[in-house]
Amino acid sequence: MEKFLTNKINNLPASATLAMAAKARELKNNGVDIIGLSLGEPDFNIPEFIKEAAIDAINDNYNSYTPVDGYSDLKDAICKKFERDNQLNYNPNQIVVSTGAKQSIANVVQAMVKPGDEVILLAPFWVSYSAIVEMAEGIPVVIESGIDDNFKVKADKIEDYISVKTKMIILNSPNNPSGSMYSEDELRAIGEVLSKYPDIFILSDEIYEHINYGNHHFSFASIDEMYERTITINGVAKAFAMTGWRIGYIGAPEWIAKACTKLQGQVTSGANCIAQKATIAAISAEVNEIKYMVKEFESRRELIINLLSKIEGIKLNNPEGAFYIFPDVSFYFGKKIDGFEIKNSSDFSMFLLEKAHVATVTGSAFGCPNNIRISYASSKENIIEATKRIYKVLS
Repeated sequence: MEKFLTNKINNLPASATLAMAAKARELKNNGVDIIGLSLGEPDFNIPEFIKEAAIDAINDNYNSYTPVDGYSDLKDAICKKFERDNQLNYNPNQIVVSTGAKQSIANVVQAMVKPGDEVILLAPFWVSYSAIVEMAEGIPVVIESGIDDNFKVKADKIEDYISVKTKMIILNSPNNPSGSMYSEDELRAIGEVLSKYPDIFILSDEIYEHINYGNHHFSFASIDEMYERTITINGVAKAFAMTGWRIGYIGAPEWIAKACTKLQGQVTSGANCIAQKATIAAISAEVNEIKYMVKEFESRRELIINLLSKIEGIKLNNPEGAFYIFPDVSFYFGKKIDGFEIKNSSDFSMFLLEKAHVATVTGSAFGCPNNIRISYASSKENIIEATKRIYKVLS
């Protein structure tokens, strides 16, 4: 039946994170005790004050179609959030609310990237970036890094990959999948390079900004000469444990915001009414309201690093944000364990699923074929049991 589908769809890869989660669910449904460490989904309940805002919206009979670019009071709240947390001054006409940050990213790329345009991706990168670029008929240009670089790319290396076809660069700090954070100095150095190329735009994905462990998050658009060329992406899924509510948003030059609104109006239209009202409560709250989650993530990070460091061949760094570790597992490539031949990180990830019943994600999907992504957005009990199982099958 593929002949009836477009080449764009036939060539589109499935999301590796969602595919692994689906495989894990299938095994669970068949009675296998799977510990899922593949999805980037906080395991906390939504804070009560956000639930109450949603309930109030239901009781106030919010049930109609919403404005394509979002409720005006939510856009006002987003502007205040940007000013408070990021020292960025946007007006409501520069804000577009979408059905998740993934749609926000897709809107920007679809609106701006023309066939043949190149988009620079700093590996490791979130799995959907490359697919979104390819759906727009753009060309992903991947700059590699590794665990010895703390999964960060230096500014001068970026300049080596810039061409006359370069339209955009996508930045993500704190990073998914590595948890690495670019410092203000590192981002300003990238800004200095990009200042030489005024036709290159920057998509700055800052969805994990509040999940960091003592480091200062710096927004790229706060570099004065980059403001008019930067699209800042954010949302409420990660910091507020609102993954299923599907609210993301952009702050951008007004002409880009208008283009995204135009596109969204022909696709999904406005985001869910109740979720938007709940989001006002979320982003209007002081960041201290969610610090208990961040402290728990930090404690889990220390736990999983301590446990995995005892396993031969697992090379680790110390992530500064998000809730992932991204170990190098290339030590095991070319080995056969319990009849299972491990040629690459995809094999290693499948080995852990089939033999240890622990779900992870291959690093190949993130542009780093020597690694796997392990999420510690799970209970300490699950983390302890998962690492026991991994140790057992690798020993």
